[in-house]
Parts: sequence; structure tokens; C-alpha cells
Amino acid sequence: MTQASLFRRITDFANRADPYPLYEELRRTPVLHEEEDGPYVISSYWDIKSLLHDPRISSDAANLAAAGDELAEAQSTGLPPSFLRLDPPEHDRLRRIANSAFGPPHKPHRIESMQGELHAIVGGLIDGFGEAREIDLVDQFAYPFPVTVICRLLGVPREDEPRFRAWVDPLVATLDPETRAEADEEFVKSAQEARMQLGMYLAGLVEQRTKDPQDDMLSDLADSRGPEGAMTMMEVMSTAVLLLIAGHETTVNLITNGMLTLLRHPDVLRRLREDPGLSARIVEELLRYEPPVQIVPQRTCIADIEMRGVTIPKGSRIWLMLAAGNRDPERFKDPEKFDPDREDIQHLGFGSGIHSCFGAPLARLETQIALSELARRLEGPRLVEDPPPYRQNAVLRGPRHLNIAFDALR
Repeated sequence: MTQASLFRRITDFANRADPYPLYEELRRTPVLHEEEDGPYVISSYWDIKSLLHDPRISSDAANLAAAGDELAEAQSTGLPPSFLRLDPPEHDRLRRIANSAFGPPHKPHRIESMQGELHAIVGGLIDGFGEAREIDLVDQFAYPFPVTVICRLLGVPREDEPRFRAWVDPLVATLDPETRAEADEEFVKSAQEARMQLGMYLAGLVEQRTKDPQDDMLSDLADSRGPEGAMTMMEVMSTAVLLLIAGHETTVNLITNGMLTLLRHPDVLRRLREDPGLSARIVEELLRYEPPVQIVPQRTCIADIEMRGVTIPKGSRIWLMLAAGNRDPERFKDPEKFDPDREDIQHLGFGSGIHSCFGAPLARLETQIALSELARRLEGPRLVEDPPPYRQNAVLRGPRHLNIAFDALR
């Protein structure tokens, strides 16, 4: 088995249901370079952690395009890049302004104060299962929950929430390595169009908030003031697009992967039903064991980097295999075991460094409430199909459907 074929198997949809044996094989070559113009693939925990903090690694969309990723243009045309696709100092300026509207230290209670509303949304969705004794957890719960939450946090009217899937799906597809490799002009244009339409819709909302501020993030972003000045209208739009996509897509996978893992570990599910306080530890272990973001493919070297005796040349693309690092036996004892009692879960599930997940506090809280309430209210839950059908995407890995049967609702 050649190294090249190993890399192709990891991105091959046929292996989406269980890529972990391939990650184990990949870690034997911690710095893998498949072909002359291909990316350098990094798979060990400590190497990934180091590079996530290395200023010689760029997230700038312009550098990625220069490194040969044509689809980078789909995310940088029409609107300015979000801070996720920028390097310091611009990244730091925009992220600080966005954070002032999101949480501590400026809005310390914004997320925590949503607990009651989160419980109400979860309870309403579970009540909505009605008399059914089999549900698709993705379509009926894991997707609508975080979409509803991020829309309410930003200040999107409830009647407009269903419009987002048509805009979000083509944008999320641009993150998939196989899709990026096969992208044609029509696909790139559709991604650009979706991003622009979403941005223009949000521009209308921002304009409304400028005239009539509300208690929501769009109002705060539109009225941002500080030592570094305010965001421009285009920067507000780009930031709002990022928050809408990142604010729900990863949480959908975290909730779905979480319930799938609990149903495969009925002893842990039983413990959670009896002790909802266990949910925090379960979610942290899930972020290690089944992270919703498996790969960070959008990084570029802006200087030569020596790693494990390999020189990664300036201008090269780098893929950071977070899910492989999360199961690195050099970092974690018994890494293939799902163990919420694990004492040291410093995982890579939310990344690390300046680009660590902006919405991590909200994603944690949403998933803790979702899993503890599902455990409490579903009597006798069981998988209808294992493995379930997965999404195409290798970066944001999770089931496309998760059919669960149960005996009754509490």
C-alpha cells in the first residue's frame, strides 16, 4: 500500500464511516507529502498543536489561492474574507470586535443567559416527535436546533430561518477536499452566489439594526465602537456570514456524532440519563473521540518549516489532521477508547491558537443540553442503521441521517 493511495483513501467517501484505522496508518508517516504539487499532511498531536500556533502558517485566502487552491476565490469574491481567512493584524482586529458582541469580557452573560431558551427549543423539538417511534435525528433535531439558536443570537427573524439551508449547503461543500479537487466553474460560481445572497440579506438586517438597535449580535456589530474603530458594512456582512455557517454546521455534527457514540456505548448513555451533570465531560471526550471538524485543509506556509526531518517549503499547502491527532497514542492513553472519565482531555476538537473556535462556548452548551435531554426523554433508544449514511464532506464529518427508534417519550 503506497503513501499516495493512503491519502486518497482518507478523502474517499467509501471510508467516511470509519476513517480512524486510516488515521492510525497515517501517523506512521507524520509528515506525508503525496505528490509534487500536493499538500503536506500532518497527523501527530504535538506537530499539529505546534503548527496551529506557528506564525509561519498562514490562513489568508490570498496565500491559499497563490498556493494553487482555485476554490479559495469562491470564498473571497464579492465579500471581504472573514477573520477566519485572515492573518494578524487584520484577523486580530476583526475577531476582537466580533468577540465584544459575543461574550466575555464585554458581554459575559450573553451565552449563559440563553440556557432557558436553549432548554425550551430542545424540549419543543423533542415534543415535536409526537407519536412517532422512529425519527431522523439530523433532520428533526440536530439541524433545526443550532440553526434556530444562531439565528436568534444574531437577530434573524424566525420566519426567515428556513431560507438559510439553500445558501449554506453550497458554502459548506467548498470545504470538502474531494469537492475542491473536482470543482468546476459552475460550482465555484454557485458558491460565490450563495455567499453574496446571504451577505446581502444580512446587509438588509444590519441596516435595520443601525436605525433600530435590538438586543442581538447584529445590532452590536453594526454599532461596534472601540480603540480599533468599527467594522465596515462589508466586514459586518462577512462576519455575520461566517457566524451563521460556523455557528450551526459544526454543532449539527457534534450533536449527531455524540448521539451515535452514546447509542454505541449504552453504559455511558445510561449514566447520562441518571446524571445530566456528566454531559460536560461527555462533550469534551466527544470532541476528542469524534470531532465534528476532522481536517483543517486551508493553511499555507509563508516560510520554510523543518518538521521531523522534512523541509516544508515556503508556499506549500498544509493539511492538519485534527482527528488523527486526537487519537495519537503519544498524547492520549488508550486513544481508541471512548472514556468520559478521562482525566486529561486537551483535545484539538476546537482547534488551538488564534483561530481556535470562536463559538466554542455556545457549541459546548448546546450539545450538553441536547444530549442530556435526549438521554432523559427517549425510552429505549436504538440505532436503526449502523453505520448510518454519512455526508460527502471529509472536513466536517458527520452522518447525513441518523435514524433512531425508541419505545416511548418521557
